[in-house]
Amino acid sequence: MYVCSCFGITEAQVKKHADAGACTPRQIASACKAGTDCGGCVRRIQALLGRDCSRRDLVGRQRESVAASGTHPVPAAASVTHPDTAPVGTPVTAGVALSAIRDVQLSDAA
Repeated sequence: MYVCSCFGITEAQVKKHADAGACTPRQIASACKAGTDCGGCVRRIQALLGRDCSRRDLVGRQRESVAASGTHPVPAAASVTHPDTAPVGTPVTAGVALSAIRDVQLSDAA
C-alpha cells in the first residue's frame, strides 16, 4: 500500500528505511523524500514508525553519525558576538556579521 503518493513510497519501503535506522519522519524524508511535498503522509509515517526508537537511542545514533563523519557539532553554549558590541579581542564565531551584509550596496555598473 502506498504511504506517499507524491513520490510513490510504499509501507514496505518506509519499514525498510526504519529497519535501517530511520527513527523519525525527517529521517525517512532524507532517505526517500516521503513527506517532503504535500505532507499528507507524515502522520501515516509517524504511525508506521511508532515509538520503537527511544530518545536516548536517537541521541546515541546522532553522536555515532557525527563521530563517523569527522565533524563536530557546535555546542549549545556557543554564541555569536556582534562585532560592534563585542569587547576588543573577542572573536566573532560565525564569520560575517549580519550588519555587514545589511550595509552592502550593489553598484549599478555591470
